[in-house]
Amino acid sequence: MSKDVMADLKRDHIVKLLSKGIRVDGRKFDEMRPINIEKNYIKSAEGSARVHLGNTDVIVGVKMIVGQPFPDTPNKGVLTTNAELIPLASETFESGPPGRPAIELARVVDRGIREGQAVDMEKLCIEAEKEVWIMFVDIHIIDYDGNLFDAANMAAIAALKNAVVPAKRADKGEDFPLPVAHEPISVTAVKIGEHILVDPTYDEEIVADARLTVAANENGNLCAMQKGGEGSFSVDEVLQVVDLSRRLGAEVRSKT
Repeated sequence: MSKDVMADLKRDHIVKLLSKGIRVDGRKFDEMRPINIEKNYIKSAEGSARVHLGNTDVIVGVKMIVGQPFPDTPNKGVLTTNAELIPLASETFESGPPGRPAIELARVVDRGIREGQAVDMEKLCIEAEKEVWIMFVDIHIIDYDGNLFDAANMAAIAALKNAVVPAKRADKGEDFPLPVAHEPISVTAVKIGEHILVDPTYDEEIVADARLTVAANENGNLCAMQKGGEGSFSVDEVLQVVDLSRRLGAEVRSKT
């Protein structure tokens, strides 16, 4: 049986359940899967965290080195975010250079951190125009069962919160905690027919008409949005996802 036929069968099954107010795994439409966060997971990293969001498993490590600032931000540190999707995590992932899904994942996580001003980058300046701390946020997918955006975002925020700048190792004074200023948390929802579901599983993702990820900080301020899929959201549906992001984000934030 072809993958297209299987996808159609899955969609019919999921849509029938949704029409009865039921998700395949029994959750409410606005309910996230169980979240487990292990901090300081990688001892050799400046900061790290492993997140299980349902069966989705993500590890994020933070590494820091001394380097030059960008010319347009001479008194600020530098943030670089990368994501690696290895075949071990899913049969849908392929070996080789980062593909579109990996690039999108890295950009969405990066945007939430950057636009949410998660880290006070000015405090990562060693000498304006000459030396700053360069912060690498590396995302590794161990097991994929949907919603990589939120799992990676949670792991990244948790890793940043326990990161320590290795100043002594670089002969730049004493070590100090990474200056985390805000905690932007993303919440992803998909639209299947007329139904909006948060934290989609893999099966829900592949049959969804559209996807929307919204990141908000602890003050409820929106930091970033990313829309995916060929379908569309009405204005009211976008506002619904924004409200869900603020409410569920507050619950997630208490765990990071």
